[in-house]
Order: sequence, then C-alpha cells, then structure tokens
Amino acid sequence: MHKKFIKLASLFSFLLITSSAFAQLPDPGFKIDGRTAVVITDPQNDFLSPDGVTWGVVGKSVTENNTVENIETLFKLAGQNDVPVFVSPHYYYPHDHQWKIEGALEQLMHSIKMFDRKAVNSESGFKNSGADWLPRYKKYIENGSTVVTSPHKVYGPDTNDLVLQLRKRGIDNVILAGMSSNLCTESHMRELVEQGFRVAVVKDATAGAILPGLDAYEASVVNFRMIASHVYTTEELKKEFKK
Repeated sequence: MHKKFIKLASLFSFLLITSSAFAQLPDPGFKIDGRTAVVITDPQNDFLSPDGVTWGVVGKSVTENNTVENIETLFKLAGQNDVPVFVSPHYYYPHDHQWKIEGALEQLMHSIKMFDRKAVNSESGFKNSGADWLPRYKKYIENGSTVVTSPHKVYGPDTNDLVLQLRKRGIDNVILAGMSSNLCTESHMRELVEQGFRVAVVKDATAGAILPGLDAYEASVVNFRMIASHVYTTEELKKEFKK
C-alpha cells in the first residue's frame, strides 16, 4: 500500500510539473488556408485493424483515443473543405528483407511481416492484407484526388516523395495525423518542420504502443507540443474548419 501511494504521488507530481512546463511554452498557432494539406501516415490494417499484427500493443491506445473514427473525421473534413489529402504509406517488399543494418523496431517489423507486399509492381496479395488501407478509409484514399506518396521505409518522409509532392502543390501548412504516434507520425512531424513547413498535429487521430513501463503515445504528445506549431484534438479541428 505504501509503495502504491508513493507511485501515485510521483505520478501526480510529474503531471503537475509537466502541466506547468507546457503552460510556459508558447503556442505559435495554426491557420487553415489555401496552402494547407492534411497528411495521414500509415492508415493501414496492420496498425488500425484488430486483425493487424501490431494490435496487441497499439490497440489499447487506438481504442482510448478513438483513433480510427478521428482519422476518418479528418478525411471527411478535408473533403468538405477542399483541403488536399496526402497519404504516406509504409510498405516492405522482398528486397527490403535483405537489409543488413536495422534498428530494433525495423527488425521487429520485418520479423512479423508488417506491411509486407509481394512486389513493387504488383498488387498480388495486397487487397485486405496488413499493408492495405483500413476498409473504411478506401473511399477517401481511392477517390482519384488523394495523393498517395511512395512508401517511407523507416519512419520519416526522408525516404519518400512526400515533401516533393507537397512543394509541387504549393503547400506550406500541414495538418498531421496517422500511425503510429511516436514513430512514423512523430518522424514525419520532425522532418516536415526541418523542411520549413508549419505543422499541426491532431493528437487523438494517432496512437502509440502501450507496453509494461512504456507509454509511447504519451511520450510522443510531449514532443508534439514542443516541436509542432499547434496541437489539436479532433473536436478542436472541427471548430477551426468552421471559422
């Protein structure tokens, strides 16, 4: 009982300190205009379906954040307000499994066959696989106007053509969401900021792994607040679009 009290007291102190620190940070803000796009990372079955290979570690966070529904709300808001949508997917082809240099999560993703596809120029076995879009998103992604970039290979857009596609469309401002919060989504935020984009993150339209002693989602939210120009909830973003 005594140890439990100490843990609760420590958590309470941490939350107070964190809240106080956040209160002292400036909020540069974010304005939606004609040079704004929505970017969604990895809206794929392996992350967002209960049948996906990562559901055991991300499912709790996805469920708590209402992530699946909130990402769909972003697709709808973009369509209703003529805001272009860019999807940055994650695919692994057979040649990617020949890598000799891997980080911990890369090795894990390869070992569980996450986002696997049979070939670059073939959709054989792709439909309804872990690499495919969550079914409820297909009507938004396959509508003929959504830009699907080349796949990023590790976590960030450094390895795909997202930045090029955004620049070619005259985009300066990015509303960012997708999976997973502390890996691909955070890495996209960091690189887009480095590339000179103004970035806002929708914190409940993403989610992260929750493991014993590790809450990746909470860690990423701290970084969103420190690095992005603004952090929205989905409800706050809906109000922003109505202004």
